[in-house]
Amino acid sequence: MVAFLTRRLLASLLVLLIASYIVYVLTCFSGNPLQDLLESNARNKEQLIAQRVQYLHLDISPFLRYFLWLGGILSAFTGHFTLGDSISGQPVTAQLGTAAMSTLHLVLTATIVAIIFGVLIGITTALRQYSSYDYGATLLSFLFFSLPSFWLAVMLKQYIAIGFNNFLGDPVIATTTIIVLAVISGLVWLAIIGGTLRRRLIVFAVSAVATGAVLAALSLTQWFAYPKLGVVVITLMGVGSAFLVTALSAGLENRKALYSSLVVVVIGAVLYYPLQYVFEYMNLWIMVVLGLAAVAVGIVVGLLFRGNDKWVSARGAAITAAVMGLLMMVDRYMQVWNDYMNASSISGRPIATIGASTPGLSGDFWVTGVDQFTHYLLPTIALMLISLASYSRYARASMLDVMNQDYIRTARSKGLTERTVVMRHAFRNALIPIVTIITLDFGALIGGAIVTENVFSIQGMGNLFQQAINQTDVNTVMGVFLVTGIAAIVFNVIADVVYSSLDPRIRVSA
Repeated sequence: MVAFLTRRLLASLLVLLIASYIVYVLTCFSGNPLQDLLESNARNKEQLIAQRVQYLHLDISPFLRYFLWLGGILSAFTGHFTLGDSISGQPVTAQLGTAAMSTLHLVLTATIVAIIFGVLIGITTALRQYSSYDYGATLLSFLFFSLPSFWLAVMLKQYIAIGFNNFLGDPVIATTTIIVLAVISGLVWLAIIGGTLRRRLIVFAVSAVATGAVLAALSLTQWFAYPKLGVVVITLMGVGSAFLVTALSAGLENRKALYSSLVVVVIGAVLYYPLQYVFEYMNLWIMVVLGLAAVAVGIVVGLLFRGNDKWVSARGAAITAAVMGLLMMVDRYMQVWNDYMNASSISGRPIATIGASTPGLSGDFWVTGVDQFTHYLLPTIALMLISLASYSRYARASMLDVMNQDYIRTARSKGLTERTVVMRHAFRNALIPIVTIITLDFGALIGGAIVTENVFSIQGMGNLFQQAINQTDVNTVMGVFLVTGIAAIVFNVIADVVYSSLDPRIRVSA
């Protein structure tokens, strides 16, 4: 496996080298990097032109200038790595660092959410083929997939940002709105659960009443102005996640796995108030340490319960611990929401429509996190909806193909439960083609989402690349190309590793 991956890396680097040469030469001949200065009326125009020619080496042929750019990369072995200067005289590495962080904030969240919900919807629609749920999900998938990203972004600005900000001025939900949303919720859950007419009516009634009650409570308590989960809600949601994780991974009949997950929920509830003091000093590294500690506690608890398969219990408990930790983080972010809304630079309109942060806003780790959330919310939703549509279709098609295989019929004929057949035999094999799509998409998105970044004025990789193309800024174009190319190589290698872990039959030897 190591020898195979080494060969793949070397071959990919050779392709990247050849492609970079072609892109460099073509970019050089695509325009004149001195055009803005030639059209300038500045008195020192000739001096500025000579200065740019000097630091961009424009007096050297593009066919040879490439090797100067490549030499700056290879000088990393001597500790002097450089990608050259941009057309404005700034180091390209500094521009790439800022743009890459903005793009990662945007792409990482959107892609992860799209993968989770896209695969979930695709798998469940495949299991409920030709049901009303399947038809509804298919309709929405094609709808979101066909929507132009710029139009979707504008609609999100209008109805999510402006509309929700206006609602926060008086966060009371009208009775008519509660009734409509309750009916919609009932219809959605009715389609998802399915079953006999009696079962559908019960599901509709329960979900509609529950939704209406929750919305009414949120309206009466002014929850949107002062949001908070609290230890009781977190515990109840943790218990629900424990049952769900156990049902999917081990089955509820595996009591040891269920008890280990529930114990983790109890531990999280007990630590809720002590952690509030730790959260006062929170930073990125403390958050990482706490996340790893939560997973470690879950694994230890699962191993202590042992059972028929102690690692199944450990895995379920670790996932439940991660969910509890995430819920506590969300609760802590909610606690600073009111302070954030009342900040002078926010003025009671927290959902932003442009930019990646609020100028002049000062605050701790939590306030900064809320500010990033409000700025990246709309572009993340725009990217997520479009990606989710394609992932759900790929997942559905892959799952349908796997469910018709002979080994699935053999597993059922052996008397295995449907959960075991779906989760252990079908689900893992259905993920193999999806991994290819996900890794390629994620590697490509590192290069930036040009339309979305432009609409929301986010200075990411896509925006940087477009500006560089317009100005014939060769070094910046090559910097974005290099980052995107390396990302594509890395994620292709990751895909190869994931293949072998998903399907034991896939083993690559030297």
